[in-house]
Order: sequence, then structure tokens, then C-alpha cells
Amino acid sequence: MRQKITPPLYNPKLAPAPPPPPPQEPARPSRRQVWRARAARLRQRARPVLQVGLGIFIALAALFIYQALTPSTHLTASDVNSIVASAMASATPPPSDASQVYQIIAPSVVQIKANVLTLNGTTESGSGTGVIIDQSGSILTALHVVTGSINIQVLFYDDTQAQASVIEQDPANDIALLRPRDLPAQVVPATLGGGANVGDEAFVVGNPFGLRHTLTAGVISGLGRNITDPKTGQTMQNLIQFDAAVNPGNSGGPLLDRNGEVIGIVTSLLNPTKEDVFIGIGFAVPIQTAGGVGGPPPY
Repeated sequence: MRQKITPPLYNPKLAPAPPPPPPQEPARPSRRQVWRARAARLRQRARPVLQVGLGIFIALAALFIYQALTPSTHLTASDVNSIVASAMASATPPPSDASQVYQIIAPSVVQIKANVLTLNGTTESGSGTGVIIDQSGSILTALHVVTGSINIQVLFYDDTQAQASVIEQDPANDIALLRPRDLPAQVVPATLGGGANVGDEAFVVGNPFGLRHTLTAGVISGLGRNITDPKTGQTMQNLIQFDAAVNPGNSGGPLLDRNGEVIGIVTSLLNPTKEDVFIGIGFAVPIQTAGGVGGPPPY
């Protein structure tokens, strides 16, 4: 009788483990995935270049727009003439020297009215001009304006009126110094200047024929003139000659330079006829002489 053989059961502790299954190969990417990956890498590398290119494009576009909107800078001779003419037409011209001199000196100039007792006992009125020279209101004028006066009135720039009296005089140079009893709210002394030269601009501010705030202009015509007054026979020396118009009522007023500084006190005019009107030659006492009546002038 044949015996049946039964194979032994598998015991993992008694037999080696079966070999692991062979590794599977990874799935190959498709062609579409390969192109996407390449495109991503190209975009990553090209990004800095694209940013620079975009900046250059924007700059060129802005320059093109600016040039399109900005007129051409090439100017013809006609363009230049037109621009210059337009600028000159729109420019405000500066004030003249005469205008500036008047603005400076006008508050310092006064009108003088004097009542003179005549030989027959009557009174006559005359007028002249004066200029304030210090903060106390002292007024320089021509002595002949107030000689023999029994009453002197001064009219200031702001229309304030006051009586005045002669406190100093220099007959040899026809100069008087007045002191008003009352002063205006604001006292504006003139600035006394230095010397003059022939040919310099000259200005006179005064009250010819009683016309207040009158300015005339001219030049210094000569220096060191000696003139004899035909009425009194008195000779005055070292006068300034000028051709700015002066007439009765200007006597005692300031002769001014282009800076508005007083360089003389108007004393007389020269007219070979009997008419007491201006024909082109006036005279003034230099301020170095006139200002010394009350002591050293306040330069």
C-alpha cells in the first residue's frame, strides 16, 4: 500500500522571505507637460529682460509725446524780434530820476509866506520856498525871502501851517535859518548832499508864482560863479549855476542831485532885462556854505 506524502506548511520563521517585486518605471511625462515646463523656465529667465525693455519703451514713449507737444526750439530772426517786442511791451518801465527825486524831497519842502513892512507903512506879501534840515523842523531858505518881514508863515507838505521866526542869518550868502513854532505830525528832514560837477543832473522843487509842489529839471551849468545883484549891489561868490527853471517863489528852495540830496539853496536867477522871469540861468548857494549857518550841517 502506497503512503501519501503531504508537503510541509510554509513557516516564515523557518524559510527566507520571498524576493520583493521588481520596481516599476515612472510614467514618462507627456510632450505637452514637457513644453509647459520649458515655457515656465523661459518666462522665469526672461522676466528681468522684459522689465528693462518695458522701462525703455515707456521712456521712449514719454519722450515722443513730449516732443510732439512741445514747440520746436529752433527760432528764426523774426521769432526773436517778436519775443523781444512782446517782452518790452509788457515790461513796466522803472520810474524816472525826476519822479524818484520828487518822492524823496517833497515831504521836506515848505512854502514860505512873508508880510513885509514897506517904507510908506503898508505891508506887502511875498512867497518863497524852504527845506527842512533836521528833526526839530529847522528850515533853510534865502534871506531875501524873509528880510524885513513882520510875519512869517510856513506851509508844510501835509498842509499844516505855523508861524516861524528867523534864528540865524548869513547876509553875505543870502541864507536864513527859520524855526517854526509848531510842527506837523511827521517831520521829514532832507538829506544834505556833497559837491556837484558840471553836467550833473539837477532838480529844483519849489513854489514858483505860488504854485506848490513844482519840480523842474536840468543840469549843472557851471561852478564857482560870482554874481552881483543889480538891485542891492551885493556880490555873491562861489555859486552853483544851473538851467532847471526857477522863477519868483523858488527862492530858498532846494537844488537837488539825482539821489534827491540837497546840494544847494536857490538864491537868484539871471535876466539882463527888467523882467523877473527865468531865461535859462539860475544860481544856488552850495549846501556846504548854506548848511553852516546853524553850525556844521547834518550830512
